[in-house]
Amino acid sequence: MILPIYIYGQPVLRKVAEDIPADYPELETLINDMFDTLKSSDGIGLAAPQIGKSIRVVVIDLDVLKDEFPEYENFHHAFINPHIIEIDDNAPKESMEEGCLSIPGIHESVKRGTRIHVKYLDENLQPHDEWVEGYLARVMQHEFDHLDGVMFTDRVTPLRKQLIRNKLKAISQGKFRCSYHVKLRH
Repeated sequence: MILPIYIYGQPVLRKVAEDIPADYPELETLINDMFDTLKSSDGIGLAAPQIGKSIRVVVIDLDVLKDEFPEYENFHHAFINPHIIEIDDNAPKESMEEGCLSIPGIHESVKRGTRIHVKYLDENLQPHDEWVEGYLARVMQHEFDHLDGVMFTDRVTPLRKQLIRNKLKAISQGKFRCSYHVKLRH
């Protein structure tokens, strides 16, 4: 089922999400719904707070990038209770433009680490403890930030923050266009 995406200004987007138990009700259905929602909105990542649930679940689908990144062909994964343990300070940081389904129409350059240590459960509840590099590390940082109440616009330079302040206010008031179903703050 396709779910509405919560838009900038919704309080759930600023909460620190909770880990969930292995017997979380309807987890498989939730993950499938999140993938359906992600696909219908042409995104590559979606965190549970973006559909109004303050829980630590993320889905990432990088298959659409397979022409540019062949290593991501068929990359379609859920991450349950993910946590970034460490960002490798010895690896370079890179700036790249990011966007977000919860902040339609805004794209800004964000500097992030290129190598991270993460722990999570996969969709089969198998534990993973691994180092991730490259573009996937960026996407994970962006999506896992949502689980800590952080949005990519929080990570732009102070000058860019100032320049997009009015656009963010307009988005929170429903003054934007996008092609997918959304939930605005009431």
